[in-house]
Amino acid sequence: MVGNTLLSMYAKCGIIDDAISFFNEMNQKDTVSYNATISGCSQNGYAQEALHIFHKMQLCGIEPDLATMICVLPTCSHLAALQHGTCAHGYSIVCGFIKDTSICNALIDMYSKCGKIDLARKVFDRMEKRDIVSWNAMIVGYGIHGLGMEALWLFNKMQATGLKPDDVTFLCLLSACSHSGLVIEGKQLFNSMIQGINTVPRMDHYICMVDLLGRAGLLDEACKFIEKMPFEPDVHVWSALLAACRIHKDVELGEEVSKKIQGLGSEGTGNYVLLSNMYSAAGRWDDAAYVRIEQRDQGFKKSPGCSWIEINGVVHAFVGGDRSHPQSVQINKKLEELLVDMKRLGYRAESSFVLQDVEEEEKERILLYHSEKLAIAFGIISLRPPKPILVTKNLRVCVDCHTAIKLISVITKREITVRDASRFHHFRNGVCNCGDFW
Repeated sequence: MVGNTLLSMYAKCGIIDDAISFFNEMNQKDTVSYNATISGCSQNGYAQEALHIFHKMQLCGIEPDLATMICVLPTCSHLAALQHGTCAHGYSIVCGFIKDTSICNALIDMYSKCGKIDLARKVFDRMEKRDIVSWNAMIVGYGIHGLGMEALWLFNKMQATGLKPDDVTFLCLLSACSHSGLVIEGKQLFNSMIQGINTVPRMDHYICMVDLLGRAGLLDEACKFIEKMPFEPDVHVWSALLAACRIHKDVELGEEVSKKIQGLGSEGTGNYVLLSNMYSAAGRWDDAAYVRIEQRDQGFKKSPGCSWIEINGVVHAFVGGDRSHPQSVQINKKLEELLVDMKRLGYRAESSFVLQDVEEEEKERILLYHSEKLAIAFGIISLRPPKPILVTKNLRVCVDCHTAIKLISVITKREITVRDASRFHHFRNGVCNCGDFW
């Protein structure tokens, strides 16, 4: 069918708007048509469109096949759409797809990224046949939930089965160690790659090690590690160190690292934002403004913070300061109520995370309407207590939001989970499982 060939071509080339338009104009659509469009949307950041097309497929009476489910499950992972993912799981069981290793691997990833690491482990344990992707998916799942010791335990179990780890396995393990502060274990793993196991570390492994050392505050050791690398460090290596400088407020080293990054050619807006944040935190507003001007002149724009929450199968999205939601008035009222209660518990806004040079009271208002706070407030007014709340964010959660959410979990007596660009944060009774280490 010529239409399907053209559709696949659009999708593979990432021309998704044209692919969707062409798909909508097709007179005859079959499973291949739907699969190509869903896959293209899923792989190119059009997750909500992918789910919408999947629902149209079901309404038209076209039964999803194995390939459909392999495309849909990553979409559910991206949006943390647990209800949709659970339905896809149930359908896969009924159709017998669950015997396929690829489907189980996708389910492990989906449950992990929807905050249900226990369900991911159940899928893993019940698999008839596991491949290296299965083990890696489960290890990385433990890592993003801050369960570094569980990731290491699973790695040992994998070795006991006789399965040889690959380079991706070590990336997953080093990342897990970084998110859990397991510096000694991370160093041992990296050394074992070189000495004990015939796996040559590549640039990504070195980035993980710099991240591991940097997050732990070992900035001098991270610098020495970079100096000893067998090849020239790239932008991503220096970016990992710059992020650590931001966390530990080492402005002097951050400036040096930033110059190295600019010398190599910055690949995005992230490094400008990190440096600007450091200057703002130090009260160096002129320097922060200069960095933002340079960022603009280079054609880079800061990605707006966006958070998602699934309520009764519907995914709601929020951006910072958003007033477009139909229940915006109720959401803002709830945030105002929460702010009063948080202040009673000793909350003080982390104003250094506001880049604008404005009055403290205005900074507090800006922070109050960060996207994750909006999503959480919507969850509070939409879900009966004590139902837990799960929010997904496209960027790293800021320190102010992290502090506020710990207090909100006390005030509302709810478990609140936030999946940011770095990892999961599970808040309960005023404590986050990351131990304030992320």
